[in-house]
Amino acid sequence: MTIKNKLRAGFGFLFLLALVSCGLSIYFLNRLSADAREILKDNYKSVQYTKNMADAIDASPDVLNQDQVKQIDENLSNQEHNITERGERQLTASLRSKYETLKSSKLNSGETTKLHSEIRKLLSDIMQLNMSAVEHKYTTAINTAGSAKLLVAFTGSFLFLVAFSFVVNFPGYIANPIKELTERIKEVSNRNYHQQLNFRSNDEFGELGQAFNTMTRKLDEYENSNLASILFEKRRIETIINSMHDAILGLDEKSFVIFANEVACTLIGLPAKDLVGRYAPDISLENDLVRNLLVNDQHKMKIYADNRESFYSKEVLSVVNKEKVIGSVIILKNITEFQQLDEAKTNFIATISHELKTPISSIKMSLKLLEDNRIGQVNTEQKQLLENIDEDARRLLKITSELLDMAQVETGKLQLNFGNTHPKNIVDYAVKALKTTAEQKQIVLNINCAEDLPDVRADLDKTTWVLINLLSNAIKYSHEKAVVDLTVKKHNGDEIEFSVQDHGQGIDQRYLSRIFERYFKVPGASAEQTGTGLGLAIAKDFIEAQSGKIGVESEQGEGSRFYFTLKKI
Repeated sequence: MTIKNKLRAGFGFLFLLALVSCGLSIYFLNRLSADAREILKDNYKSVQYTKNMADAIDASPDVLNQDQVKQIDENLSNQEHNITERGERQLTASLRSKYETLKSSKLNSGETTKLHSEIRKLLSDIMQLNMSAVEHKYTTAINTAGSAKLLVAFTGSFLFLVAFSFVVNFPGYIANPIKELTERIKEVSNRNYHQQLNFRSNDEFGELGQAFNTMTRKLDEYENSNLASILFEKRRIETIINSMHDAILGLDEKSFVIFANEVACTLIGLPAKDLVGRYAPDISLENDLVRNLLVNDQHKMKIYADNRESFYSKEVLSVVNKEKVIGSVIILKNITEFQQLDEAKTNFIATISHELKTPISSIKMSLKLLEDNRIGQVNTEQKQLLENIDEDARRLLKITSELLDMAQVETGKLQLNFGNTHPKNIVDYAVKALKTTAEQKQIVLNINCAEDLPDVRADLDKTTWVLINLLSNAIKYSHEKAVVDLTVKKHNGDEIEFSVQDHGQGIDQRYLSRIFERYFKVPGASAEQTGTGLGLAIAKDFIEAQSGKIGVESEQGEGSRFYFTLKKI
């Protein structure tokens, strides 16, 4: 039977109980009503008839007048039609006979008195008979009411117990399987697939239990079938991670360590069993390296391990699943060898650049002497050669100076001499240094630097070098007779901005993000325009070392605007 039919049967049973209870009540009420009706309708009327006849006879004991006769005839006739008790008919017939004799015969007073007495005696017997019947029927009605009360009480109690049992037990028939199913589903959600439902009913719950048991068996089979492959893949990945020379540390979304390879354990100084499963911030309280890994945003780190200093680059990868970050992987790559090579390169460049400056300076001094007429006259060809040598020597000296500056930045030996100076002093030095170069191309330097600007705190030489570099590039990339705008103004309340705007060919947008990289040269520039690719990179280092910012804005065909900011006093 289906649950729907069981619900119908249950509610139908309760409806049937209500009908039975109502039926019994109606039945006994009808019985009581019938008994009462018999008492009132039959016996009570007979008593009333006999009373009326007795009153009529007593009104005139000697002779019956016409009204008395009429009253007695009417009541006697009614009594004859209302005979209900045993013996009442004989008494009524005797009464009729006596009454007719009294009514029609010529009797003396003694006979009349005797008939009156006999009639009264018959009336009394009829009344007594009906009174006894009334009493008997009253007793019967009382007994019927008592029996009805007991039977209705018993039946009502029985029906109440049945209904109460139904109300208590029937909801459990529906709710208990649902509750058990809910508990089993919670277990299944915790990957406990050995759950079974024992619903022995042949209804929808039974079908649900069979379907649930089939599902859990299939899930268990699927889990077992994939467990071996998952474990194999896990071991394979662990082997790969442990074989890597990079330190790898895995964290979940709550910053608990979920794996660490052997290199990471060695660097941190803790075995894997003391790392995996622990809260990373708790580990950082007692381990400096873990604290630096979690807090420090630097990509290059110096770590003392294996009795020597090593250099590592830190990379943090976010693990994303359906656009939700579920963890992160911290990778420390050993770059000690590259760091050593970079330091060797920097030292080599610094040494070579420093050593080259002396002979280059000697060459320039010799060129000055050769240009002096006191040393001797030179012809036109020789003069041109001397100018070419001077230009090449000047370019070599600039390159060596840039290389030395770059070496200072890379080795961290950059020396800054801070002081307070007005922005106009920086502008004047730069413009004076490039005045001749600008005049050669007939370029106008449009300077906008107000006298009321506040002083800036900066290294005058380094900042002037940056501005000269920006102006030199603007002149280099501008057409002849063009205009270069040099503007100094307040910026963001506590900064002073220096900007150089040219109106040349501009820079392609795809190269703007790399313009300050070392050795980067914008493709398409002519041989005269290209340099070493170090100028802007060194300028960036000089400005950022003074807590300033440097940037560029450019549109192809509309020129470029390079700018940098310094803190005001």
